[in-house]
Amino acid sequence: MRDYYNIKINLPGGIASPGYLKDILTAAWNANVRKVRFGSRQQLLMSVFYEDMRFLEKDLKKSGIFYEMNTDRQPNIVSSYCGEEVFRTGQWLNANEYHSVLDTFDYDPALKINISDSNQSFTPFFTGNLNFISSPEPHFWYLYVRNKQTNTVYKWNDLVYTNEIGRLAKVIEGCMLSGDCCGAESLHEAVQKKIRYVSQPALQDLELPSFTLPYYEGFNRYESRTWLGLYRRDEQFPIEFLLDACALCLKTRIGEICITPWKSLVIKGIEDQYRADWSNILGKHNINVRHAANELAWQTEDHNEDGASLKNDLIHYFDKNDMRTFGLCFGIQTKAKSEVFGSVLIKKRPLLQIGQLSMFHVYDIYYTENFNPNSRTQLLFEKGLYKIHVAAQLEKLCRRFNNQRSRENFKVSLQETDETKLAIKIVEFIYQCPDCLTVYDPEYGDATQNIAPGTAFEDLPETYCCALCDAGKATMIATELNKSTLSELPA
Repeated sequence: MRDYYNIKINLPGGIASPGYLKDILTAAWNANVRKVRFGSRQQLLMSVFYEDMRFLEKDLKKSGIFYEMNTDRQPNIVSSYCGEEVFRTGQWLNANEYHSVLDTFDYDPALKINISDSNQSFTPFFTGNLNFISSPEPHFWYLYVRNKQTNTVYKWNDLVYTNEIGRLAKVIEGCMLSGDCCGAESLHEAVQKKIRYVSQPALQDLELPSFTLPYYEGFNRYESRTWLGLYRRDEQFPIEFLLDACALCLKTRIGEICITPWKSLVIKGIEDQYRADWSNILGKHNINVRHAANELAWQTEDHNEDGASLKNDLIHYFDKNDMRTFGLCFGIQTKAKSEVFGSVLIKKRPLLQIGQLSMFHVYDIYYTENFNPNSRTQLLFEKGLYKIHVAAQLEKLCRRFNNQRSRENFKVSLQETDETKLAIKIVEFIYQCPDCLTVYDPEYGDATQNIAPGTAFEDLPETYCCALCDAGKATMIATELNKSTLSELPA
C-alpha cells in the first residue's frame, strides 16, 4: 500500500513569482518534504508522506494555493514564455503578450492548453488539446485542436485575437467535453452558436520550424544581463536551495522564475552586480551546471522512476560511445496513455497482461516524421526489443539521422555549385545503406556476396543485404552518382 501522496500545483504558463513559490516551498518544508520536482507541463510536483499531508493541506489552504492529490484533472497551461528573449523572440510576441493571454483565463481548464511562439522549438506545439500558436499577423493566433487521447490535429478556421483566447477556449472545452461534437466542422459550428469573438481568416498553414534544442543550462549572457538555467540529473531540486534562490530573486528585484517543459528552471534578468551571489548559492548547495548536451535532450513521465532510470542508463551508453545526438531529442513512455515530447520515442509495453498485472516488458522505438518532435506522425524503427538492446538500436537510429542530414546538406551544396559545371553530367544510380553508408554500385557488383559486376539493383535477390551491417535490401536508398563531376567537388 502506498504511504505517500503525489501532489501537483499548476504554475500557469510555467511562470512563478518568487514570493508565491516561496509560500509553496515553505509549506512543503513544514510537511517534511525536502525535494520537489517540476513536470513536463511546467507544474510543481512533490511527494508527501500521508502522516504529514495534514500539515501541507493546512498551509496551502491558508495561502489560497490550489493543489491536486494523486490526480491530474486540471492540466497546467504550457507556454513558451520560458524561452522568451533568451532563446528566440518573435516579431511581435513579447512578455506582455504572454501575460495578456494568460490573464484571459478566468477558469481552470480541464483540457491541456499550449501557448507557443511559432518561431521557437524549445517548447512543444501540439502536446495540448487546444494549441494556440502565434501567426505572422500581430496579436492573432493559430488554433490547432486535438481531441483527448488521439494523435490527430486539425486547424481551426480562424485566427484568434489575443484577448479572446481564454474566453474561446472555455467555450470550446465545454463543447468538446460534452461529447456532442465529433469532428472539426461540428465543433466549429457548435462554438459559433455560443460565442462571437474577434478573429480573421486563417489563410495559410503554420510552417513548423526546424528543430534545434538550445543549450538551456548554466550562466548565459543576453543583451546586458545574464540568465541562469538549472537542470538536475535526478530531476529533484532541494527545497533549501530553491528557498535561497527565491530570497535572492526578491532581493535583486527579479519578478519571475520560469519552469521549462524539460523539467528545469530558467531565471532571467540577473544583473552583473549579482552574478557572484548566484554563484555562491550554487556552491553552497553543491548545484552542478554545464551537463553534456545529450543529457539535456530527454523527457520522461512525471513521478516515474522507471523512465528516469532507463534515461540514465541510455545517457551512460551515449557518453561511453561518444555518440552524436545534436538535432535530436528523446522521450521515454512507460505508460500507454501518457505523453512525452521527442523526435525519438522509446515506448515500454508488456508482452503479457493479466488484469492489472503486466509481465515481460519489451520496448518499441519510434521516430517522428523528419525527426521533428512537433510532428504527430510516428514511424516505427524497431519493435519488441529487450531492455539490454535498446541502447544499440538508438545508436543505429542516430547514425541514420546524421546520415540523412549529411545527404540533405550535400544536395544543397550541389544546388549551389556553378551551373556550368553541372551542364554536362552522366547520371547513374548507386544504392546506399542508410545506417552505415555502404554503397552497392551495379557497375562493380558485390564480390563478398558473389554478385557479378553489371548486376542491376532490381535483379538482386530479395535476401540481399548490406555487406557491412546486414541492413535489408528494402532499406537501401537510391542515390544519383554524377561521375563526370566528382572531380569538381572539394575533398
